[in-house]
Amino acid sequence: MNDGSVHPDLVNFLPRTELSRREVIVTSLATGFALAVQPVSAQTITTSAEGLTAGEVQIPVGDVSIPGYRAMPEKGGPFPVVLVVQEIFGVHEHIKDLCRRLAKAGYFAVAPEMFARQGDVSKLTNIQDILPIVSRVPDAQVMADLDAAVAWAKSTGHADTDRLAITGFCWGGRIVWLYAAHNPELNCGVAWYGRLTGQASELQPKHPIDVAADLKAPVLGLYAEKDNGIPLSDVEKMRKALKKAKFQTRIQVYPGAQHGFNADYRPSYDERSAKDAWQRMLAWFAMYGVAGQPVS
Repeated sequence: MNDGSVHPDLVNFLPRTELSRREVIVTSLATGFALAVQPVSAQTITTSAEGLTAGEVQIPVGDVSIPGYRAMPEKGGPFPVVLVVQEIFGVHEHIKDLCRRLAKAGYFAVAPEMFARQGDVSKLTNIQDILPIVSRVPDAQVMADLDAAVAWAKSTGHADTDRLAITGFCWGGRIVWLYAAHNPELNCGVAWYGRLTGQASELQPKHPIDVAADLKAPVLGLYAEKDNGIPLSDVEKMRKALKKAKFQTRIQVYPGAQHGFNADYRPSYDERSAKDAWQRMLAWFAMYGVAGQPVS
């Protein structure tokens, strides 16, 4: 399945008319998995919410609210915060499950719906119908929405935003790099197979390789050897660019793995790579002061 990681199309399809930031199309999250990823694989992981407080929330952004999914341990706190940034399929069941997995590891995990103003991708069955919606999402809007999610998390009283990490997958992996260059309060980030290069546009003026020297937090990149949308040549260019970074960075490439190797609901899932990468992510968080206490 092509999930949109072959991305010049994401930056070149740029309609001139943008929805006002005051207009929110998606007011609640999809239930289950996005239609474009059906049927889901038999190996799909389902994480129980037992011992957790988990569910949909509304995140204020200026004079509107966007939906999101929050999961945290039921007892204790305040907990270190992990922003979870979606794939191009929106905050569907897989992203919710990742939040629950992080909550089981002792985190306050929150995934804001990043496309709320541009359209509901969860009900679209064709990837070609999803791409135009995703292409209209400005990076500046995403940065502001993530900042708002941090502020909302702090307002709950259950989140310790002085211990702040971000992780994202595919489309969200690219955002991790950008947010690490945006927010000086971020402790660290982990980017899963996020696009590294691309053509600059009005809505996406810079890409990770362009901000490598401007990172304000350490970032771990998790990439796949056989990714058809992110060639190893791009990974090597990024590694070279990261030599100018002021913070520690590391890029791990998984031999034989494909793009989306952590997406257990899809054929691209690689269990060995996914499990290793998840543990590397948790270790990276802990190394930079964002350690959770697993729910017993």
